[in-house]
Amino acid sequence: MKSTTSISKIKTEFSLAQSTSIGGSKIFLEYLEKIKLRQVLHTVSGGKARNARFPVHHILLYLIIGWVLGCERLFHFRRWQKDSLLKRFLGGRCPHHSLLYKELARLAKRKPSVPLELRQVNLEVIRPVLPSKLILDLDSTVETVYGNQAKAAKGVNSHKPGRKSYHPLLAFEGQSRVCLNAVLRGGNVHSSTEASVFLEETFSLLGQHSVQYARFDKGFGGEDFYSLWEERQIGYVGKIKWTKRLAAEVAACPYWTRYVDEDWILEGLTLWYPATSWTKSRRVAVIRKAKVIQDDQACLLLDTDWEYEAMVTNLDWESIDLWRFYNQRCCMENYIKEAKRGFAIDKIATSSFDANEIDLLVKLLAYNLYERFKRDCCEPVHHGYTIARFRLEFFQCAATLVSHSRTTVLKLTKEFANRYAWKRIESRIAQLE
Repeated sequence: MKSTTSISKIKTEFSLAQSTSIGGSKIFLEYLEKIKLRQVLHTVSGGKARNARFPVHHILLYLIIGWVLGCERLFHFRRWQKDSLLKRFLGGRCPHHSLLYKELARLAKRKPSVPLELRQVNLEVIRPVLPSKLILDLDSTVETVYGNQAKAAKGVNSHKPGRKSYHPLLAFEGQSRVCLNAVLRGGNVHSSTEASVFLEETFSLLGQHSVQYARFDKGFGGEDFYSLWEERQIGYVGKIKWTKRLAAEVAACPYWTRYVDEDWILEGLTLWYPATSWTKSRRVAVIRKAKVIQDDQACLLLDTDWEYEAMVTNLDWESIDLWRFYNQRCCMENYIKEAKRGFAIDKIATSSFDANEIDLLVKLLAYNLYERFKRDCCEPVHHGYTIARFRLEFFQCAATLVSHSRTTVLKLTKEFANRYAWKRIESRIAQLE
């Protein structure tokens, strides 16, 4: 029978108890229990009494869940304080959002070892998905601030010129897409500032995990930086600036190898080049490309038609192989975009620099947990889902908790569109050891 009741005549009341709008997130919460994340977070020192109502591991777990569920600011956590599913997961009570500010500030002030401990926790989380030979991708990004946060400074900021910002340094693993390490820096530093110290810390964290290759853009360089890779016998490929001096050296090389001769013409060569800031010559691969105009006539390419790219390396590969290998690093821009848009690493939480670094590390830990969750439990078609799409299709589902005969049941809406895929993910989680 077709309903003819108008919406304005439908009565409304707020009386549904034990309900949640994120019933689909049960699969992720169940996964966190399966990998025993709570026990891993116990290793983070907090300086709180054993009988504290909200111990440090409880706060960190709540932060991770909130960032995964879509919070962008700490005050957004107020929407989950009364959520029945989260309260059940966290032991009956969720902390007030104002307490999160205080806890971040307290950890930053009283426990300087927390950032290192969070990095160690992060490595324990991603260890099962790391390949035997790692590809380390290095990059930095700009996080604009809108206040007077500590150590925020004016620097290169293409989106908001003249605004203060932070300039964090990030290291990702190129095959598994997980973040290996991160450090927060002021906005007025260069990309390569303290990069060698950051890499030494990353190698120390990785321990027995072997880094086979490294990739980085033209923002990184210098004798100390390149020597670090060479001393550890790690193959590296990095862009370098196309200078007049380098162009003159390349112009003196008459022999080019043509690799592609279609819509684009690609040619390459390699040479030993001594830059002014280097103490020795290094192998440089040069690729030049030109667009072919199809007009059924022969076309003479001029020197101005070519676009040049130069890469420094210690590998003995062909120039085209080096170029293609380096271009795979472009995916790192998508990883950073996902961390910003999906986990709000560019939303600065407090006015304290140390607290903001802890917040950054917790958000990247949440990012890694989501990447591991997709790899362990989801179907191949879901591996490319961003967290925003996954929330929309799997987490956001009305549900209610019903307790009867010593059994608690989470009743999700019957019209849930992805219920069959959701059940398959749940069954995979149950099979995890």
